[in-house]
Amino acid sequence: MLPLITRRRMLVGMARAAGAAGVAATGFTSAGFMSRAFAADSAGNDARRAAYRQWLESLPASPTPELTRHGLVATELKRWHILEANQGVAVDAEHFYGIGNHALVKHRKDTGERVAEWFGPRNGSIIHLNSGWLDGDRLVLSHSNFPQLPMASSLEVYDARTLQPQESTSLGMRLGSLTWAVRHDGFWWACYANYNDGGSMPGFDQRWTHVAKFDDNWQELQSWLFPPQVIATWGDSACSGGDWGDDGLLYITGHDAPELHVLRLPRQGVTLEYVTTIDVPFEGQSWAWDRSARGERVIYGISRARQEVIAARIPAVPATL
Repeated sequence: MLPLITRRRMLVGMARAAGAAGVAATGFTSAGFMSRAFAADSAGNDARRAAYRQWLESLPASPTPELTRHGLVATELKRWHILEANQGVAVDAEHFYGIGNHALVKHRKDTGERVAEWFGPRNGSIIHLNSGWLDGDRLVLSHSNFPQLPMASSLEVYDARTLQPQESTSLGMRLGSLTWAVRHDGFWWACYANYNDGGSMPGFDQRWTHVAKFDDNWQELQSWLFPPQVIATWGDSACSGGDWGDDGLLYITGHDAPELHVLRLPRQGVTLEYVTTIDVPFEGQSWAWDRSARGERVIYGISRARQEVIAARIPAVPATL
């Protein structure tokens, strides 16, 4: 039976034939000739690689990521002592809603009077409410089982008039705890937070915190990472609040710093672009736009340390940034 002819066998046979011919004609082996030719070619490749590296190093480098401030400072308008509001706040035309881990309270904006409340039982199904977003008479709350593992999240809808539960949508197990979710431009936009301390999957830290865009069935369409200079302000925590402004920019807060970071979707790549930082009179956590304040840029936030809900007006971000 004839041996199988392969490409490797053909090349080996051709090399042997060439070597034999070289010896017959010159008395030198082809191996010596080939080694000298390879050495010359290798030296040429080294020179080309060195020139290419030098050219790469001559290209302009991106600036080092850092927080840049442009003198943007919020103006405090009013504050109220609200014991239960230790996670965030939502707001509509006449009321604000203090949000705790498993507590909701509703207060009048003009007098501060409490008009409704809801408290879930300890060790019940509601474990860690985060941010709130109002859709008419529906108060949509981001909820997670933080710090339990595996990480799982849901959307909990309450009647904004009575604060009684209406419906629940389980988002299941995903990488991160849902800290905020809002509607914008016909889609859901949500943040899944990971942490440097407890409550995150082993091997994952706050760098895995991300913003994702979802359709109405909560199928993920796109997602983005946060800029490193913003992540550096989070301590061991992550992004706690966020929403889109009418200017098309994304405003987000961390967990403890009195700063509102302004971001935009990137022109290229997978990381949100940093724009600027606004100083605000509350320390991170979840916050909300007061959309009823027409022509004004009013937000409500909380001071967890002082147990307060705080209203503030934030300046416009220059279009040149």
